[in-house]
Amino acid sequence: MSPHAATTLIKNGTLVTASDTYQADLLVSGERIVRIAESASAGSAGSLGGEPLGADVRVIDASGCYVLPGGIDAHTHLDMPFGGTTSSDDFETGTRAAAFGGTTTVIDFAIQQKGGTLRQALDTWHGKAQGKAVIDYAFHMIMTDAPEASLHEMADMVREGVTSFKLFMAYPGVLLLDDQSIFKCMLRAGEIGALICMHAEHGLPIDILVERAIQRGHTAPIYHALTRPEAAEATGTERAIALAEMAKVPVYIVHLSAQRALERVMEARDRGLPAYAETCPQYLFLDDDALRGSEQDPFDGAKYVCTPPLRPKHHHEHLWRGLRNYDLQVVSTDHCPFCMKDQKTLGRDSFAKIPNGMPGIETRLHLLHDAVNHGQISLNRFVEITSTAPAKIFGLYPRKGSLNIGADADLVIWDPKQALLLSHDNLHMRVDYAAYPEKTVLGAPRYVLSRGELVIDARAGAGKNAVCLGRTGRGQYLRCGTFNL
Repeated sequence: MSPHAATTLIKNGTLVTASDTYQADLLVSGERIVRIAESASAGSAGSLGGEPLGADVRVIDASGCYVLPGGIDAHTHLDMPFGGTTSSDDFETGTRAAAFGGTTTVIDFAIQQKGGTLRQALDTWHGKAQGKAVIDYAFHMIMTDAPEASLHEMADMVREGVTSFKLFMAYPGVLLLDDQSIFKCMLRAGEIGALICMHAEHGLPIDILVERAIQRGHTAPIYHALTRPEAAEATGTERAIALAEMAKVPVYIVHLSAQRALERVMEARDRGLPAYAETCPQYLFLDDDALRGSEQDPFDGAKYVCTPPLRPKHHHEHLWRGLRNYDLQVVSTDHCPFCMKDQKTLGRDSFAKIPNGMPGIETRLHLLHDAVNHGQISLNRFVEITSTAPAKIFGLYPRKGSLNIGADADLVIWDPKQALLLSHDNLHMRVDYAAYPEKTVLGAPRYVLSRGELVIDARAGAGKNAVCLGRTGRGQYLRCGTFNL
């Protein structure tokens, strides 16, 4: 099947949005959805609502499948320098892996260098992505410095389509901003309609706990979790919300991992504050036991070193309840992969030197659809947290995250009966291990379209049997709108 077609008709599928599930046929012309009509029981294959479409139409039979808006991963770190190395997926390999998993848009982070400008950061990340991305992409901006010049520059970024700014309460000397700087950024964001995203951990005490653990000879990966307690995340979340409340602006808490942090978000929302949060699959499906590694090699737990750390298993149900009750709005991945060989092993003698991050850009939809199968969330909520909500929060809706007429034809033909073992051999991320190597899920893409172009053909089966038809560099930069949820 050719990836390019002027007109594509998707027939006999079940369309699933954040609010509705219904049988219909969908017509794509060029890059956009142009028509949706009730599936006709009779008529030629190339007809819509009983009306013939002509001989040049490409027909995709979606019988037995869901037709979903393409996934949007609002938190990735591709080609990112960290801890003396660089995340192993770049914009070519990472976006290709995303497409295999049913994600058609990623929002990555441009990082301001201490003393540098936001413009320099954005130019650097444009250089990383241009000519490489297989699917569409947008950027947040990480601010590591907040002099008056940078505060002024935030408006320039908004005009360039970068409308969200991530600030850190952790990593002193590298990423951390003090509360005064955070508050200034929040005030400025309110003036220009931008959104502040917060890495909410109380970083200064964490650094003391890390130092004490190493002095006592506690160097194994599990101490990454033991030195970043739940209280540090809860305190950071409370501070971030309090600062946003004083600034009278919305705030978005990234990669929330724990019960007490979630409770701080819930309390704020109960008071009517515009507090939003995301979690990630690793905090829903893995727990801190993974950090202990194997009996043969405790350092194997380095695979699972990420920040915030994996938590004890009892946190899972609190997070699932938060997703069901709309206290958590988004599930993104924080995809920041590092290979065990030559990267994670940098910390063999000290957990503090293990590059923080895990692979996840390809497996997010598989895992969350499997959660639908097990009754954790509804099918419509699955679409909302993986596509529609991030599109709305980050100013891409309705162009992305919807099946509306006029929207980009970012579409996933999802086979709910296709089984896939999430082993390293079945995945496409450029990393030398799998996070869920023994987990089999039910549900996988059969086809993936990006702006009407067929980029994944998995008729022969999921995993390594799927074929990527999307060419390197076809992905487009997306200018995000300002926050309007």
